Amino acid sequence: MLRGIFAAQSAVYLGTVYGLSKSWYKDPLTKFKVQDDSRDWLQMDKVGHLYTSYQIARHTAALYQKAGLSKKQVLIYGAVSGVLFQTPIEILDGFSPEYGFSPGDMVANIAGSALFLGQMALWDEIRIQPKFSFQYTSLASVRPELLGSTYSQRWLKDYNGQIYWLSWSPRSFAENTTWPAWLCFSFGYGINNMVSAQKIRSRQMGFDPYRQYYVSMDIDLTRIKTRSKFIRTLFFMANSVKIPSPTLQIDKTGVCLKPMFF
Repeated sequence: MLRGIFAAQSAVYLGTVYGLSKSWYKDPLTKFKVQDDSRDWLQMDKVGHLYTSYQIARHTAALYQKAGLSKKQVLIYGAVSGVLFQTPIEILDGFSPEYGFSPGDMVANIAGSALFLGQMALWDEIRIQPKFSFQYTSLASVRPELLGSTYSQRWLKDYNGQIYWLSWSPRSFAENTTWPAWLCFSFGYGINNMVSAQKIRSRQMGFDPYRQYYVSMDIDLTRIKTRSKFIRTLFFMANSVKIPSPTLQIDKTGVCLKPMFF
């Protein structure tokens, strides 16, 4: 079974790298370079790297657990996978004339795996769930070559439509409460009006970039009890996505209540 998992992981990874190469790397690769992009996209891309690394670690650890590895091996292999799976992409960025190797991206990759490993080491369970949601925006039409020209590209490239969340249930930190273990508070982060990686460049193009914060409710699907292995697996995989619910949006324009927001 372990060999099968390695083979499946390799196939998925190669397919992912190939797909990204078609979306991101349009120009021929050049000499390797390092680039500090820690201020780009109001750090939204760094949050995305953290989320991706965490999810790779979480899903990989679950696969290794099914293969019968020890708990220590499961956690270490899962956490290491979160970093290793993204490192070749960072190296490709280093050879790309448009980007460059980003130390900030690598730090975010490590932080995502550490978020998974740290929770399991401290609590023997995941209590704080990183999640993702997306809204299609009209900004992609302003610079489709940068923010995506197709729907499939836009959810990956248009940072203005991405929201990253941290969901947690009070029940995880206070077992004596009657609060449902599956009902969570969720705090999100997003950006708006970024039509360039640089804030100043977006302003020069007539847009006023700003950060957005969200307060919402969510559901931890992994804490919903069911006897079905299929449903448990489905809930585990779907738990990387934020459940639509009433949400408070807070930004420089004020506070807005959205009755149902994804």
